[in-house]
Amino acid sequence: MTILNINALGVVLGDPLFDDLNLTISKGDRVGLVAANGRGKTTLLECLAGIGEPTTGDIIRARGLRTGYVPQNVPQDAYGHTLYDWVLAALPAEQAEYESWRVDVVLGDLSVPYELQHKPLSALSGGWQRTAMLAAAWITQPDILLLDEPTNHLDLHRIGLLQEWLAGLPRDMPVVITSHDRAFLDATTNRTLFLRAERSRVFQLAFSAARAALDEADAADQRRFANDLNKAQQLRKQAAKLKNIGINSGSDLLVTKTRQLNDRAAQMEAAAKPSHQDRSAGDITLANSGTHAKALVTLDDIAVETPDGRVLYKTGQKWILPGDRIVLLGANGTGKTQLVKLIQNAFEGRDSVVKCAPSIVPACSDQHLSQLSDSDTPMTAIAGQFDIGDQRARGVLAGAGVAIQMQDTKIGALSGGQKARLAMLVLRLKNPNFYLLDEPTNHLDIQGQEALEDELIAHDASCLLVSHDRSFLRNVGNRFWWIKGKKLEEVDSPEPFLCAAMGTS
Repeated sequence: MTILNINALGVVLGDPLFDDLNLTISKGDRVGLVAANGRGKTTLLECLAGIGEPTTGDIIRARGLRTGYVPQNVPQDAYGHTLYDWVLAALPAEQAEYESWRVDVVLGDLSVPYELQHKPLSALSGGWQRTAMLAAAWITQPDILLLDEPTNHLDLHRIGLLQEWLAGLPRDMPVVITSHDRAFLDATTNRTLFLRAERSRVFQLAFSAARAALDEADAADQRRFANDLNKAQQLRKQAAKLKNIGINSGSDLLVTKTRQLNDRAAQMEAAAKPSHQDRSAGDITLANSGTHAKALVTLDDIAVETPDGRVLYKTGQKWILPGDRIVLLGANGTGKTQLVKLIQNAFEGRDSVVKCAPSIVPACSDQHLSQLSDSDTPMTAIAGQFDIGDQRARGVLAGAGVAIQMQDTKIGALSGGQKARLAMLVLRLKNPNFYLLDEPTNHLDIQGQEALEDELIAHDASCLLVSHDRSFLRNVGNRFWWIKGKKLEEVDSPEPFLCAAMGTS
């Protein structure tokens, strides 16, 4: 049964975000909505939710359709409420008075601990705030769920719980999900919409299989385009020969035939459509300056402690060698950040028990992107740090996805994706031989994540990284350290940790 029918939908905000989009959503559809940052995913969800208006086209909804929309950002007026009260307020007043028990049921289904339920949302983590938004949408008993980046701020355990909750929904409940988490999309969707400025594509497949189908379709388009241009070129060559013969023989028939061939060639060229070329969101290109050191970083049975001096675990004897891409695994609170800080202190010449090779050239990025100052502009961040001149600075910023009109804007006003790309650019320009990366894919779209993966692997970059993104750590890591109990253990694969963290067998 069809519940939403999207006909020739288009939205223009300065530039066209998407155009001529046609999509039918039926009961049981779990649709993954995929596009680069700033390309219209949230705008489309707002149109589906009825809080945004398209520029062209229309959306036909089933009679009486109730929509549960979970936005990417928490509304400002939510922060003054407790988690419990915010969810209760989603019910109509008369229903809230007599059916408050519904809140307990929903929060129980979403595994929200009782001690958090009566805390203000402003005092909770981003992950729990998102859970509150989801609960507030679900308690209204919607006919369709629209989820905008539902895994943002969630650790692996909470992502696992969310996957389990979605899997437990009634089978006919349709859900539309935007996410940059490829593994999450694979686990929770059965259709994929690749949203594009022109010729958006829909596949009856989860993300990874749909991505392969998309690449094949784009390649077929490119072959068709090249073939059409070749046919047009052959017609023009034929026309040129006939023209010469016609002129020399004075044949009006050949001159007419020449004109007809050129007209056909022009029609074919006008109708030929090139394969999709996405407007680049910016290339992330990392470098590796190289080193002859045998070991870049040495951990000599170091005790990793909490700020108040409590020992969390010992590292044992560990070395990071050139070409190692080590993923640091561990549940929240086990001490990943403390080890990263110890290594960063050693890089910065502060007192640290970590030993570093004299030739190491480090580049560090934490999940808060603290290497960037919100009061700087992208231009001052680049031209002020690196002696590359203003013209080249503007060129490399544009190449990193920071458009000309944004280059003199305060960094604090940039989107999360733009900040992440700017941070990667700063690292690249340092020409390092070792990367220390804490959640580097935060805010990066799928295109940006894949570019970062490719660069780390192609340049044989040495790095220690922390990430909750399962696809990223699986693709990049060639060694894995797991904080297990009071020890830092090297393991052959991240899979046992991922299964334990997500509560799967």
